[in-house]
Amino acid sequence: MTKNIQTHIPGFPRIGAKRELKHALESHWRGETTAEALEQTGRELRARHWALQRDAGLDFVTVGDFAFYDQVANHIQLFGCEPARFGFEPATPPLQRYFAMARGVGKNVDGNDAAACGNPACGGHAEPAEPSGHEGHHGAALEMTKWFDTNYHYLVPEFSPLTRFALAGERLLAEVAEAQALGHAVKAVLLGPLTFLWLGKSKRAGFDRLSLLQQLLPVYGALLDQLKALGVAWVQIDEPILGLDLPGEWRSAFDPSYWQLNQVGVPLLLATYFSPLEENLSLACRLPVAGLHVDGVRAAHELTSIADWLPHHKVLSVGIVDGRNIWRTDLDAALAALAPLLAKRGGKLWLATSCSLLHVPFSLAGEDQLDAEVRGWLACASEKLAELALLQQTLAGADTAAALQRSRHAIAGRRASGRVHNAAVAARLAALPADADRRAAPFAARQAAQRERLRLPLFPTTTIGSFPQTAAIRAARAGFKRGELDAGQYRGAMQAEIADAVQRQEALGLDVLVHGEAERNDMVEYFGEQLDGFVFTRYGWVQSYGSRCVKPPVIFGDVARPRAMTVDWTVHAQSLTARPMKGMLTGPITILQWSFVRDDQPRATTALQLALAIRDEVADLQQAGIAIIQIDEPAVREGLPLRRGRWDEYLGWATRAFRVAAGAAADTTQIHTHMCYAEFNDILPQIAAMDADVITIETSRSDMELLGGFGQFRYPNEIGPGVYDIHSPRVPDAAEMVRLLRKASAVIPAGNLWVNPDCGLKTRGWPETEAALRHMVAAARQLRAEQAA
Repeated sequence: MTKNIQTHIPGFPRIGAKRELKHALESHWRGETTAEALEQTGRELRARHWALQRDAGLDFVTVGDFAFYDQVANHIQLFGCEPARFGFEPATPPLQRYFAMARGVGKNVDGNDAAACGNPACGGHAEPAEPSGHEGHHGAALEMTKWFDTNYHYLVPEFSPLTRFALAGERLLAEVAEAQALGHAVKAVLLGPLTFLWLGKSKRAGFDRLSLLQQLLPVYGALLDQLKALGVAWVQIDEPILGLDLPGEWRSAFDPSYWQLNQVGVPLLLATYFSPLEENLSLACRLPVAGLHVDGVRAAHELTSIADWLPHHKVLSVGIVDGRNIWRTDLDAALAALAPLLAKRGGKLWLATSCSLLHVPFSLAGEDQLDAEVRGWLACASEKLAELALLQQTLAGADTAAALQRSRHAIAGRRASGRVHNAAVAARLAALPADADRRAAPFAARQAAQRERLRLPLFPTTTIGSFPQTAAIRAARAGFKRGELDAGQYRGAMQAEIADAVQRQEALGLDVLVHGEAERNDMVEYFGEQLDGFVFTRYGWVQSYGSRCVKPPVIFGDVARPRAMTVDWTVHAQSLTARPMKGMLTGPITILQWSFVRDDQPRATTALQLALAIRDEVADLQQAGIAIIQIDEPAVREGLPLRRGRWDEYLGWATRAFRVAAGAAADTTQIHTHMCYAEFNDILPQIAAMDADVITIETSRSDMELLGGFGQFRYPNEIGPGVYDIHSPRVPDAAEMVRLLRKASAVIPAGNLWVNPDCGLKTRGWPETEAALRHMVAAARQLRAEQAA
C-alpha cells in the first residue's frame, strides 16, 4: 500500500538554517564576493534542502523553488521578458540583470553609475523601447507587492503590447541536473502561465495581459519538453489564481491552455493553495493534467467534493499539513480527514504541505531558549517534513502508535494550558464601550486643531520611522543580549544613536522628526517582546523579500500590555529638539498578520486584544506630550481574504481594531498610519474609514500610479505618497522627486500632501539616506515656492 501513498512538498525555505543566503547576497551586493561564490552558496543550500526532503522519506524532491531574490523574478528571466526599459546589453550576465531588476540601477551617492547588484557592469542606460510609466528613472527596480495574502513580496512583471517571450531555461535545467546527480527523484516546479500573467501589470491603458497567453504557451511547452528529456518525474505547475474570483475570460483560458501543455507528455501536477476553489472546483478537476494539489487546510470543506469530481486516473495531492503556520498538526484530525479520501480514491493519495514551506521558519533545532511548554506545540519546516512521513507511515500500516501518542499529548497540553487564557483581558473586551473606536470630533475639526498646534509648512517633510541599523547599533544590541553591556550601558548607547539621528534630521531640514528606532530589532518583534501572550524563537527567520528576513513572534495566548513600551525613548528624543517628534507604534493588524497567530480563537478577537494594548500606549504617549503618533498598518491589505465575498467581514473588524487603537487620541493629537507594497485602490472606502489624520503610502515604484485611486476617491484626510524607493540603493535626484510631487498635487489638494520616502530606512546606509533625504527636502521646498508663486 505504501507505493500508493506518496509524499512531497510544494516548496522549501530557501534562506538556509542560518540565513546563509541572506549573508551571501549582501556580501555579493557589497562587492566583497564574486558571482561564482554566490552561485556556490546556492548549490550548497539546494543540496542540503534536497537531502532533508529525501531523509524525511519524501518520494520526490522539489526543484525550481530556489531563488536568489524571488521566484516570480526567476520566471521573468526564464521566459525572456525582462523589461526593455533597463536597456540591458546582450553580454550582461543574467545574474547581474536579475539583481538590476530587483534592486534598480542608477546613481550612487557620489553621482557615479552604480548597479544594485554591486557591480557597475550591470547594464547600459539606453532609453526603453516601450514607455514604462517610469519615465525619468528607467533604472528603477521592478514594483514589489505582496504574494497573495502572505507577507512575502514578489517582483511584479511588466507587460506591454511589445512584450516578447523567449526560453532561457539554463538555470532551471542545471538545477534539475544537480538534483539528479545527487540521486534524487525530481519534481520540478513552475509558476503556471495564467498566474504568471495575472501577477504582472501593464502601464499601457486598456492593454489586456491575457492577450499574451498564446505567445507564452509555446515557450512553456518548449520548457516542459526539455524537462521531459531530462527524465523529470513530475512537473508541478502552480496556479493559485484558481482560488480567486476570476473574470470569465481568464477561467475560460485554462482548459485550452492545459490541453496544449499536456500534449508534451510530462506528468503535470496542477497546484492550488491559499484559498478554496469554490466555483473553480469543477474546472480544476477536469483540466487535462495528471494530478491536482489542493490546500487541505484552507479548503478542508472541499476535500470530499474534490475527491468525487477528480477522475480516478488522476493523482489527488492533499495539502494536509499547514504550510502557513507553525502549530503542530493534529495528526488524529488529519488521519480522520484523509480516511474517506483514501476510500474514495481506491487507496491512492499524495500527502503534502498545504503550500510552499517558504512561509515558515526552517527548523526548531537550536531553539533551546524557547519556552519548553510552547516549543512542544510547534512545528517548523523540517518538523513538518517529519509529520508528512508519520502520516504516510500510519496510512501504510506501520506501527506509529508511540509517535501518535506523543502528538496527542502535545495537542492536549496546549488545549488545557492555563497560560493561554487571561480572565482580565476577556473582561475588558466584554466591557468595551460601543464608541471606543470613534474619535471625539470629525476630521475637519481635528485638522484645524492640529494645524493650530503643529504650525507645519505646506508639503511638510518627514520619514516613515526607522533609520539605518548601523554596525554599532547591532553590536550594542548583541552585546546587551550576551550580557556584555548592562541595562544602563545599553540605554546610553541607544540614546547616543537617537541623538545622532535627531541631529542629522535637523541638519537636513526635516519638519517632523522620528527617533530612528535604534533600540528596535523589528517593528513587530519589539512590541511582542513586551506584551503578554507572545513567545519568540531565536532562529525562526522567514524571507520577506530578497535578503530581507523577519522573525515573526508567536501569539500563543491572550494579549495584554503590562507596561509602557515606547514612551521613555520617544520622550527622550523629543527633549532633544523643538520640532515635533513622532511616536512610532505598530498597529494591531500588522502585528497580527506578521505573527504566527493562535488558531484556537477567531483572529478578530486577537486583533481586538492587540488594539487595546496599542490604545494604552497611545494614551501614555499623548499624556507625555507627544503631538504626533504613527500607528503603522502596512499589512491591512494583505489580510484580505482572497475571495471578495469575505472582504466585508474582515475589513469590518480590521478597521475597527485600528480605530480602537487610535481612539484614545485627543483632537489635537495627530494620528498617522503607513501602508506599503500592496494594491489599495479596491479598499479605499475602508482605508478612509480608519480615519487616520495622515496616511503615508508607498507609491514611487508605481510612479505614483497608486495615488490615482486616492484622488478619484477624493480621499478626505491628509496623505504622504512616497517619493523614493527605499529598497533600492539608487539615490534619485531632486528633479525626479519634484516630478512625482507634481503628479501627486494634480490629484490631491496641496494642503493635504506630505513628503516622505516610501518606507522605513532601516536597511539603508547613512550616506545614501542623507543624500536622498537632502534631495527630498529640496523637492518639498521647490514645491512650496511654486505654490507661493
